[in-house]
Amino acid sequence: MELGKINKLKIEKLTDIGAYLIDEKAPKEAHVLLPKKQLPEDAAIGAEIRVFLYKDSKDRPIATVNTPLITKGQVAVLSVKEVNKIGAFLDMGLERDLFMPYKEMNGRPEAGDEVLVRMYEDKSHRLSASMKGLYHLLSMNPPYVIGDQVSARIYEFGHDFGTYAAVDDKYSAMIPRHEDVSHLRIGDVISARVTNVKEDGKLDISLRGKAYEEIETDSEKILSLLREYAGVLPFTEKADPAVIKRETGLTKNAFKRAVGHLYKERLIDLSDGKIRLV
Repeated sequence: MELGKINKLKIEKLTDIGAYLIDEKAPKEAHVLLPKKQLPEDAAIGAEIRVFLYKDSKDRPIATVNTPLITKGQVAVLSVKEVNKIGAFLDMGLERDLFMPYKEMNGRPEAGDEVLVRMYEDKSHRLSASMKGLYHLLSMNPPYVIGDQVSARIYEFGHDFGTYAAVDDKYSAMIPRHEDVSHLRIGDVISARVTNVKEDGKLDISLRGKAYEEIETDSEKILSLLREYAGVLPFTEKADPAVIKRETGLTKNAFKRAVGHLYKERLIDLSDGKIRLV
C-alpha cells in the first residue's frame, strides 16, 4: 500500500462502517478502511478495487474510490481554498483538502488563486503540497516548434537565470532574464512565443512578439520617454545594456531597432552621444 497513490487492493472484510482492504503483498496486519458510502453496490469479499490512499482528519490512513486531482510525485494545478497562519489548504478533489506549509510556497498565494504544485509525503508521513522542486518533474518532450504561440503558467522567479514557467501546465519553459516580468505574479497564465527548443527538450519562451511586431510599441515607448526628459535622452544605443534596460525597460537590441526606426522616420536626431526629439 502506498499513501498518495492509486492502489489495487482486495476486500478482506465487510462491516457496518465499510470494507477493510488489504494488499496481498503487504503484511497481513496492514489494512485500510474504505467507508461504506464509497463501496460499489456489487462489492464482495475477495474482489479487487482501485482506490486512492490518504489520511483522514484523525491522521488515519483511509481509502476512496474517487480520483484526486493530484497524486504523490505528480504536478498539477490546484485551487487555493484557504490561507491561514500555518499555511494554505488546496482543493485536491476529495473531501479532505491538501495542506501546503509556508516554507513550501513561492510567493504568497491567496484564496482563489490557482497554483502549480507537487504532492509529497512529509517526515510525519502526511501528504502535503509544495510549489518548489517542480523543475525536474515537468515534461521535456514538447510538441511545439520555434514561433508557436503557447499558454504558460508562472511558477518561479529565477532571479539570475530567468523566470520559470510551465507551458500547458506540463512542459518546462523559461522566460529570459532580460524580459520585464515585474507585472507578473506566481500562478499567472500568460500568452508567449516559443523562441527556442533546446536539445534536452526545454523551451525558451518570450512575452514579446516578433521584432517587426514590437518595433512600433518600442518606438512609442522611447518617444514617451523623450518627452519626459524634455526632448533629450543622455545616452544612445551605444550605452551599456544595463543602463538601457534600467531607463527604458528594453533590451539593447530592441532599443537599437526602435532608435533606428525613429531615425529613419526623422523623428529623432543622433548627435553628441545623445538622442534628441526632432
